[in-house]
Amino acid sequence: MLKTEWKQQGFIDEAAAEGLDLKAEIRRLCQEKNAIILAHYYTVGDIQDVADFVGDSLALARKAAETDAQMMVMAGVHFMAETCKLLSPEKTVLCPDLNAGCSLADSCKAEDLKKFKEEHPGHLVVSYVNTTAAVKALTDVVVTSGNAKRVIDQLPEDADIIFGPDYNLGNYINSVTGRQMLLWNGGCHVHERFSLEKIIELKKEYPEAVVMAHLECKAPVLAVADVKGSTADMLKYARESEAKQFIVATEAGILHELQRTCADKEFIPVPPEISESGLECSCNECQYMKLNTLLKIYNCLKYEWPAVEIDPSLAADAVKPIEKMLQLS
Repeated sequence: MLKTEWKQQGFIDEAAAEGLDLKAEIRRLCQEKNAIILAHYYTVGDIQDVADFVGDSLALARKAAETDAQMMVMAGVHFMAETCKLLSPEKTVLCPDLNAGCSLADSCKAEDLKKFKEEHPGHLVVSYVNTTAAVKALTDVVVTSGNAKRVIDQLPEDADIIFGPDYNLGNYINSVTGRQMLLWNGGCHVHERFSLEKIIELKKEYPEAVVMAHLECKAPVLAVADVKGSTADMLKYARESEAKQFIVATEAGILHELQRTCADKEFIPVPPEISESGLECSCNECQYMKLNTLLKIYNCLKYEWPAVEIDPSLAADAVKPIEKMLQLS
């Protein structure tokens, strides 16, 4: 999606938006259009503050489906908007920037998975929710980082399983279940970059701090973590824990919600390894999530574009593994 397309749709640019209270305008448009804003934990704080619901991708899609809203803006990445459409096919689902992709979802193309399935007949396919609708349509059951172990535990012990696309999550589930699932070699560019050395250094600087790491992190990072889980798991632990300091290995956007709900606690982000430019960053961010802006949300709400559509026959197959997961979890 190019800026020329935005202009053709009537979108205003930053210069035209100067002096406009975007948050107030977004809330006004939501009221006028019976719309809601869904924001992933990894978006910037201003977007989380203006959203109706903040959370993980599947939780947001399920929440939106339960509301009476007829329109939703998914401030996240494209596969998340697809999941919203799968669970709310009768509603309008808007995506602020179609360029907001996902390195993990992109690491598993539907045509490649189809070929892989043909090479391994008889295997059940378990796919992480961070996948396209086309990949979900080739899947037997979807999982999240929060429920993956619980779902896998309910599959037959002698089942041959293909797990994808996140290798690190699959490797962790294999280690805690004793399974030997065949793992797709995909990964999240953010969680792959966390520096084990930096965590060790931070632990020396903050010896009382609890280390929390997302299950998409590499095994050496998970090995030094006190808390391993989804973003929701980390939030729950931080809220309930008596600890006052936390070293956090997941996308830096989560710090906004952590600090909002645990104002008396300190959260230290784990930096990535040295970047390709040779410079070190103080935090680890997803550039795709950061494509979401208040201005883009305002524009897509006002002009109701771009809307996410999924072929009905594909959608019918893609929603089945989600429904199977909900039955098992």
